[in-house]
Amino acid sequence: MTIGKSLSAKQQSILRFIRDFIREHDYPPSIRDIQDGCGISSTSVVDYNLKALERLGHIRRDREVSRAIEIVGRAHMRTVPVVGQIAAGQPIPVPSADTWRQQDFEEEIEVTDQMTRGRENVFALRVKGTSMIDALVNDGDLVLMEQTSAWDDGDMVAVWLKDRQETTLKKIYREGPRVRLQPANAAMDPIYADARDVEVQGRVLYRLAGF
Repeated sequence: MTIGKSLSAKQQSILRFIRDFIREHDYPPSIRDIQDGCGISSTSVVDYNLKALERLGHIRRDREVSRAIEIVGRAHMRTVPVVGQIAAGQPIPVPSADTWRQQDFEEEIEVTDQMTRGRENVFALRVKGTSMIDALVNDGDLVLMEQTSAWDDGDMVAVWLKDRQETTLKKIYREGPRVRLQPANAAMDPIYADARDVEVQGRVLYRLAGF
């Protein structure tokens, strides 16, 4: 399956609708079904997005047969929650790792097992700011995170700074009794913190650009 390009919100909605429709009816939806079910303005817009889903390897279609839409790699897709926004430029407060999984999240995205690297405790965060831009993480991107406190030097992580009660997305390095949180932007300085004040809440697994 091609995963180099992220799906738009509309494509995510269409893919989810197709999967749910097949599960409920045991046959695929028509283009009109998709238009009505997803609240799309025209059948041409549906067809455009179906072509994109087919090109990216998420579905197969037989244009000579009505309702001939097949989900590809269905078992290899999963849904993860978008738990909120993390500042990549200036740290902002977010809930702790303990409370993230106790909440009902309004937004979810579908991702492949390749994106999550087979990890179980995966969530997504929306990036705010440009301090990681040289690592190809831009303002507005989504990053898939493994919820873990483990890390190695050079990992890109979400860090809770206990003394500041703030969180940030940076690359992390041990330097004796302290930790260096390094931005990937030559115009920004690193953050230095006592290792006892640093709590890693998640490690970046995948970047969803411009999602």
